[in-house]
Amino acid sequence: MAWDWDKLQQQKRGRPDRPPPQVDEVLAKIKDMRGKLGGSWIIIIIIVLIIIGWNTIYKIDPDEVGVIQRFGKHARTTYPGAHIKWPSGIEKLTKVPIRKVQKEEFGFRTMAAGVQTRYATESTYLGEALMLTGDLNVAVVPWVVQYNIKDAAQYLFKVRNVSTTLRDLSESTTRLVIGDRSINEVINKRDEIARQAMALLQKELDEAETGINVTTIEMQKTNVPEPVQPSWNEVNQAEQEKEKMIEQAKAKYNTIIPQARGQAEKTIKEAEGYYLDRTNRAKGDAARFIAQYEEYAKAEDVTRRRLYLEAIKDVLPKLGDKYIVDADQKNLLPLLNLGQSTGGEK
Repeated sequence: MAWDWDKLQQQKRGRPDRPPPQVDEVLAKIKDMRGKLGGSWIIIIIIVLIIIGWNTIYKIDPDEVGVIQRFGKHARTTYPGAHIKWPSGIEKLTKVPIRKVQKEEFGFRTMAAGVQTRYATESTYLGEALMLTGDLNVAVVPWVVQYNIKDAAQYLFKVRNVSTTLRDLSESTTRLVIGDRSINEVINKRDEIARQAMALLQKELDEAETGINVTTIEMQKTNVPEPVQPSWNEVNQAEQEKEKMIEQAKAKYNTIIPQARGQAEKTIKEAEGYYLDRTNRAKGDAARFIAQYEEYAKAEDVTRRRLYLEAIKDVLPKLGDKYIVDADQKNLLPLLNLGQSTGGEK
C-alpha cells in the first residue's frame, strides 16, 4: 500500500491531535498486506529479480565486443564472455561486431547475391565511378571496399556517421590515385591501383579516428563511358595491330641479327686465319732468304752458280721444246725446218 503524503497532511491538519503512524503500525499494515496477497509476493520478488538480472547480466559473443556507457559517457569495453553492469537507467550496453566483414560498393549496388548475382548500375551509382585519368581520359571505375571494426569506441563515438565518412574518404582517395594514372594503367593495373588506394584510405581513416580497418579494396572491371566505346574499341584495335607489328619485327630481328652475327664471326675468323697464314709464310720466306744470304755471303760465286742452276732446273722443264743455236752459226735458213726435224739436237 503506497503512502499518500498529501492525504496524510490533510488528515494531520483535520485532526491535529492525532499522532503520526508509528513503525509498528507500518509493519502491521505490511504484514496485513502480505497476508492478503498470500504466496504471490514471492512471485513478485522473483519477477523483480529476473528483471534486474536481465538488465545487469549480459553475454558477449566471440565475434563482438560490448561498449558500456554510464550516463551517456563511455565507461569501458568488454570482451567475449559473461559480464555484469548496472541497470539500464545507469549503464547502457552496445554490442559491436568487430569480426564481421562489411562492404561498401561504388558505381553499382548488389541487388541479389547468389550463384547469379544481380547488380544495379543506375545513373545515380554510375556517377560515383566516373573518373578523370592522368592523361585526361574519362574512365568508369567501379570498386568495392571491405572492412571490419578494429576500435569499437572510436567507431561509435568519434565520428557521427561512419558509413558516410568511409564512402567520402574512399571516393576521394580513389580519385586521387586514378588521377595519377593513364587510361591504359587504370585498365591493366587494377591490382596495383587497389593496393595504393587501400594504403591511402587506411591512413585517412586512422587520422579521422573512425575505428575502421580496411581489409581489401577490389577494383571491378574498368571501362570507358558508352558514348566513346566505339572510338575506344578502334583505338584498342590499332594498339593491338601496333603490338602485332612490333612482335613480328622483333621476331624477324631475332632471326636475321643472329645470322648476320654468325656471318660476321665467320668472316672475322677467316680473316684471322688468312692473316696467320700470310704472316707465317712471310716469316718462313724471310727466314729462308736470310739463311740463303748467309750461305751466299760465305761463297758468293759458288752460291750464285748453284742458285742459277737450281732456277734453270725449275724453269726449263716448263718451257717445252728448246732449240740451242751455235754462236758461230752464220746461216739461219736451215732453221726454217726445225719444227719438222726429228733428229736435230735439242
